[in-house]
Amino acid sequence: MKVTVDHPLRTRSDMVKVLEQLVRPLRPFYSEGGARLALGKSGVSYPAAVAEMEGFSRVLWGLVPLLAGGGTSELWEIALNGIRCGTNPEHEEYWGEVGDYDQRLVEMAVFGYALALIPEHIWEPLHPEERERLYRWLNQMNQHPCYDCNWLFFNVLVNVGFRKAGLPYDAEQLERNLARLDAFYLEDGWYSDGIGGHSDYYVPFAFHYYGLLYARMMEEEDPKRSQVFKERAAAFAGDFLAWFAPDGAALPYGRSLAYRFAQSAFWSALAYAEVDVLPVGVLKGLVLRNLRWWFNRPICNSDGLLTVGYAYPNLVMAENYNSPGSPYWALKAFLPLALPEEHPFWTAEELPLPELPALSIQRPAHLVLARDPASGHVAAFNTGHRGTNEHTHTSAKYEKFVYSTGFGFSVPRAEWGLSQGAYDSMLALSERGDNLYRVRRQNLDVSIRDNVLYALWKPWSDVEVRTWIVAGLPWHVRIHRIATARPLDAAEGGFALGVETELTEWPEAGRKAVGLAAEAAVGAASPWGVSGMQSLLGYQTAELIRPNANTHILYPRTVLPTLQASLEPGVHVLAAAVYGDPSPGAAWQPVSPDTLNVVFGEREIVLTTCEGNEIRIGLE
Repeated sequence: MKVTVDHPLRTRSDMVKVLEQLVRPLRPFYSEGGARLALGKSGVSYPAAVAEMEGFSRVLWGLVPLLAGGGTSELWEIALNGIRCGTNPEHEEYWGEVGDYDQRLVEMAVFGYALALIPEHIWEPLHPEERERLYRWLNQMNQHPCYDCNWLFFNVLVNVGFRKAGLPYDAEQLERNLARLDAFYLEDGWYSDGIGGHSDYYVPFAFHYYGLLYARMMEEEDPKRSQVFKERAAAFAGDFLAWFAPDGAALPYGRSLAYRFAQSAFWSALAYAEVDVLPVGVLKGLVLRNLRWWFNRPICNSDGLLTVGYAYPNLVMAENYNSPGSPYWALKAFLPLALPEEHPFWTAEELPLPELPALSIQRPAHLVLARDPASGHVAAFNTGHRGTNEHTHTSAKYEKFVYSTGFGFSVPRAEWGLSQGAYDSMLALSERGDNLYRVRRQNLDVSIRDNVLYALWKPWSDVEVRTWIVAGLPWHVRIHRIATARPLDAAEGGFALGVETELTEWPEAGRKAVGLAAEAAVGAASPWGVSGMQSLLGYQTAELIRPNANTHILYPRTVLPTLQASLEPGVHVLAAAVYGDPSPGAAWQPVSPDTLNVVFGEREIVLTTCEGNEIRIGLE
């Protein structure tokens, strides 16, 4: 169900009420001692007791700034008693002794944050022996390694909390972790999540969020590093603006999307750390519009609890580390509640997005973002990455050709067949007749030149694919040079289109409209927009695939325009024009020689747009 918001969500008071609406339903799900929060029975990679501790801790990301800003919560006494019980080795709800790379190391970070911001609420009410237990339990952080990625910030926050509370802390490890985190910095405000890792939402809602907390909490003790964190966040803000649509939607891309409105937590942290890079009214608008967008989606269950999923409850797209309590990391967005009512963030008028360029080239993230002013559609075109990992649905979350605020993306149920694979914005290849498809998972080479993205990838050792994407909206062009030593079936998907009851299809009309009778074209329209594909070279058939239910992150049911070809051993060139407009009532606008002229040569393809721009792509 949706979060019922009976106010316009414009003021600090409104945000407090929304937080209350999100956390009030949690009360019956706390354990007797308050140390665990059991929100469901779906499994996760760590034990249920640890998942229940995770649920407990993640709620604090909303409660701590609320209390820091002078607010109150009926849950805080439960939480405080939970801290007493959870850190007491003699209590049945004891959180336990942690191990190396333990999930509980992640969850300790918010306690360090709380010790720094609200010692009067979390430290002073405890008796001396209770304080000793809390310190001892948290200090396990300094005895066990964290993963070599954004996890290192969890140790940083715990030790900063100790330091701010006047407790013994590991200064050497604090400095070592800060230095290591610095090694993950790339350029233009971007980090990678570990050496060779991806650049995704962990940059704004982890690296920068924690860095800005550090900058605010340690400004006097460590002014130089605090300034560096602020400067990097300011540099990143310009690129990250391009990830947001005018209606508040943010780009669905990468892993951990179940954290939902943590997407806007970066803007909350910029305001909290008072980084002067954008008008405060713009920051306010980014946070509040994103929250409004989310609260118009059915992201809660009938008990009012946040669910695992994205725009609706969906375990198909979840990661192995998503427990029923994991989504409450979304409460990071409520950091502005730490700011008083008279702060400029709350007194400023909410402002819309500033004017942004049609294209934003973001090389550290391997992306080119395009925006269509008429529809508000934002799409991120992707070269793909040289590295990969074992996270769930890595190919679907990091290697599609394009990601979209209006069309989202799909994850596979299996690799057998096109319906289970749900291969939107991908080229899927199968050995002739076996119906098991492979897609891009990592790349041997990638580059970006203006609005043309290039990648070299090999789904088999004897199959080489060179891909070029000409970014743009509402049309973009994809070209593939495939050198194969085996016969293949090829299928390329466009944007997946949400559908419930009303759907208009045109497997024939698209062909006739473009005047390319020999070429394949297919498209569909629904109340959620228009999606279509048109072959420019090499594809033999077109079909509207109906992917399995719940494979899409925005809509439970979709249709997927798909072009197909049968390839013999040898060298082939496939080219397609892909259309997407998520505006209600949008109409199909087929490519014609008047809008895009394409000349195919043996060694070069030349595209000329209606504006007279010429793009040359060398095939060798």
